[in-house]
Amino acid sequence: MSFPPASGPVVLARMQRQRRRDTAPEVALRRALHHRGLRYRLHLPVVDRRRHHDIVFPRAKVVVEVRGCFWHGCPEHGTTPKANAAWWADKLSSNQRRDEDTAMRLGAAGWSLVVVWEHEEPEAAAGRVAAAVTGRRPSQDVP
Repeated sequence: MSFPPASGPVVLARMQRQRRRDTAPEVALRRALHHRGLRYRLHLPVVDRRRHHDIVFPRAKVVVEVRGCFWHGCPEHGTTPKANAAWWADKLSSNQRRDEDTAMRLGAAGWSLVVVWEHEEPEAAAGRVAAAVTGRRPSQDVP
């Protein structure tokens, strides 16, 4: 898939500034998780070398993806641009298909996926992640 030309210099500048990792929502979530005493790995591939995940808890087999409302089609805040509308519809749809495929692959490999949307409050999201990690940690009991 190739990118169409930007519809203007403002749009081009905005697209070039878009971060792929260490976004503000991701960093805020990481801080909240760290504050809760959770330790994690960052930007690791789990079941597919080409797909890196934002936050990974390897022992608990939990993956956290912090998704942008625009790029991943948030049911609450997702929008589609009017300029290059057909191309953007295809692009955003392919992102959602890839997200679904990733979730399926993780589940098939025994991993749990926690999706956090960029609009979520970091402390609340950290609570959901902590519950998922705590529920999947290997038992500490010694036989």
